[in-house]
Amino acid sequence: MTKRALITGITGQDGSYLAEFLLQKGYEVHGMVRRSSTEGFERIQHIRDRIHLHQADLLDQLSLVRLLAEVRPHEVYNLAAMSFVPTSWEQPLLTGEFTALGVTRMLEAIRHVDRTIRFYQASSSEMFGAVREEPQNENTPFYPRSPYGVAKVYGHWITVNYRESFGIFACSGILFNHESPRRGKEFVTRKVTDAVARIKLGLQEKLYLGNLDAMRDWGFAGDYVEAMWLMLQQPQPDDYVVATGEKHSVRELVELAFDYVGLDWKRYVEIDPRLIRPAEVFTLRGDATKARTVLGWKPKVTFPELVRMMVDADLERVRREMIERTYRPL
Repeated sequence: MTKRALITGITGQDGSYLAEFLLQKGYEVHGMVRRSSTEGFERIQHIRDRIHLHQADLLDQLSLVRLLAEVRPHEVYNLAAMSFVPTSWEQPLLTGEFTALGVTRMLEAIRHVDRTIRFYQASSSEMFGAVREEPQNENTPFYPRSPYGVAKVYGHWITVNYRESFGIFACSGILFNHESPRRGKEFVTRKVTDAVARIKLGLQEKLYLGNLDAMRDWGFAGDYVEAMWLMLQQPQPDDYVVATGEKHSVRELVELAFDYVGLDWKRYVEIDPRLIRPAEVFTLRGDATKARTVLGWKPKVTFPELVRMMVDADLERVRREMIERTYRPL
């Protein structure tokens, strides 16, 4: 029997890598997309002919019920969210609707349509916020420091509640920062590698950043989607931290990226106080012992390899854009 999977947020970084992974596993892959005046399918363009896209919305309960009844998936991966932390300060109510209540709406749809559906919730290391201990594991208390982190805590605990109250196979993956060439340019890793490419090619002069001392546990998104899938293949549902166990500062990220192209970062980077969060999360480092022992998962791509991968991809993209502009007909 061919398994069917439904991915919310399929057009995002994680959704695109997960769709590729599941196709390789022989799944029939369905994706949920919101109605938009502009299509943002760049990350999944290369697999569009192999997946099935459906319009629905985490803000609309009935659309989720209809979608599950139509697709009848065996697995649902809820990756959709308002996921950029700084924006959550500008739009805290919308962040709560999508990132918190949206999880409840999907779980309610599963409860009413088919309780045998296995559900994955994308939890986040931002839930730990002002960390109480290091490294952080599944038992570390949450102390979120942004509307996004607060909303993710709600989504995490409502998933636990539906698992314990209604017997739904519901798992939460507490994923630490995971990056790739498909990361949005608003995120600091991609902001850095895109700027490095543009500065190297003479298209940009400065890179403005906030807190260079913030430390994160950064991994490769392509590695992390395997952990999502592994959680739903277990005999019993549970929650897992997914992380590398290493942490690096934004300064280290910047140094690695600029050094890779032979530039001195200190000549190009300037601090902009406006880019510092109202409530900063200074350090995050995950303990993925449980994922390693129970799921047999471990990261494959190292932090330096990840940075080089992203710089190479941005260099190639920017060069291609320069060529296209040069030869574009008038």
